[in-house]
Amino acid sequence: MIPWLPDDLSFPPVTHALRTPNGLLAAGGDLSPARLLQAYRNGIFPWFNRDEPILWWSPDPRMALIPEEFRISRSLGKILRRNVFTVRFDTAFTLVMRACAAPRDGHQGTWIDEQMIEAYAALHQLGYAHSVESWLDGELVGGLYGVGIGRMFYGESMFSQTSDASKVALAHLARQLSRWRFGMIDCQMHTPHLASLGARTMPREEFIAKLQELVNYPPVTRWQFDPDLFR
Repeated sequence: MIPWLPDDLSFPPVTHALRTPNGLLAAGGDLSPARLLQAYRNGIFPWFNRDEPILWWSPDPRMALIPEEFRISRSLGKILRRNVFTVRFDTAFTLVMRACAAPRDGHQGTWIDEQMIEAYAALHQLGYAHSVESWLDGELVGGLYGVGIGRMFYGESMFSQTSDASKVALAHLARQLSRWRFGMIDCQMHTPHLASLGARTMPREEFIAKLQELVNYPPVTRWQFDPDLFR
């Protein structure tokens, strides 16, 4: 059994999360900006299907990428140095979310529905949610979105319509966050793809301890890439 969230913004301690399924902590509540920010500050995120109530998770172990540890292959390095893609912050946030929600690999859809898009668009308007976009010949071909609090970034989803477009977006994000002295990019759950890019798992206790320091730094007020990231 997992608890149903009360009307206030409180969450159960993450140590109460289930082992199976890994990290399921609570159900219910809403996706208001206040509740989402409270969840992220405590290492909790929403993830649910359209026919389910809102479900809240805090898995153990947790997948995270230290910005300085992003792994750039030789081929990706060439693409970055040649500036094949134009990479931008926050010029097409909703388009990125909709692209992440589009069916892929034979699946009918993803967990990113209109309710989620509306909720994160509200966070974007408040300056917390951000998109990283890869453009090619004026067309959005890849990117990712997530939430930034203090010096902590929570990655949510990414997409690619052209080879390496999402990797280029993540490479730019990691390099810029490193310059801003961000400590972690939350990747939530382990995947071989993220591991190949340098992300690693860590015990939830360690993740939460790092997070509690990072979220208390002053926020970045202007999300813009430095022009010399890969020169």
